[in-house]
Amino acid sequence: MDLSEILSISGKPGLFKVIAQTKNGVVVESLLDKKRFTAFAHDHMSSLEEISVFTETDDIPLKDIFKNIFDKQEGKAAINHKSDAKELKAFFEEVLPDYDKNRVYVSDIKKIIQWYNVLHGQELLVFTEEENKEEANGASEKKESSENK
Repeated sequence: MDLSEILSISGKPGLFKVIAQTKNGVVVESLLDKKRFTAFAHDHMSSLEEISVFTETDDIPLKDIFKNIFDKQEGKAAINHKSDAKELKAFFEEVLPDYDKNRVYVSDIKKIIQWYNVLHGQELLVFTEEENKEEANGASEKKESSENK
């Protein structure tokens, strides 16, 4: 799953896929209604690849949190992002038990769950390729270390 081409744009609801670069910005397409427009350099855009969540020890990339939700839900959609705060916090704590409760707000949890459900609805949550790559990298590292002995 490549989140580098999926953007969140401040002030605009939903997520957007990068279609093309322009001189002053990027052409994006809404994942919800497929409408295209140009997002300019002055718009605050964040790639989902760059976003991470505070935990008690380290920051966890959003991709890993999506993977945790995917595993917890057994590949199904998550709870509704409009659920009450207690339910959202309980769900998120199951997904990421050591998240920093002082710096991760309910609004952040809502946004993460909403994004997960949008990506899930568009069938953009594909984890098997990455797992296979990680396994292949781990196997090649083991092979190299055994050859060096």
